[in-house]
Amino acid sequence: QVQLMESGGGSVQAGGSLRLSCVASGNTYNSVYMGWFRQAPGKDREGVAAIGTDGITTYADSVQGRFTISQDNAKNTLYLQMNSLQPGDTAMYYCAASRPHINVAVDALNPYDYSYWGQGTQVTVSS
Repeated sequence: QVQLMESGGGSVQAGGSLRLSCVASGNTYNSVYMGWFRQAPGKDREGVAAIGTDGITTYADSVQGRFTISQDNAKNTLYLQMNSLQPGDTAMYYCAASRPHINVAVDALNPYDYSYWGQGTQVTVSS
């Protein structure tokens, strides 16, 4: 069984930075993507960034140029570096591992294509 645990959230002022971490245990070998998602109160969960097994990254338009996803294979850890944070970035952030690519392609930023989820870590950005 895959287990994911996020950390690194907190409260910052607009323009500040945070680095989120996600430690994975169990076998994520069959996951096509590892990704970060976020959900604000009263809104749908949305994809923020994803990284494939080939190292290619995908970002939501709203965070392009400000956020960077990366991974440390030796530590089995996923990261999200968030710079130039804005109040609109305030949300619960989740780490997730996708389903395998079998018959149907996986959409990197589609939460319905992800099988395993962490508990979430809160990010709050004040103006």
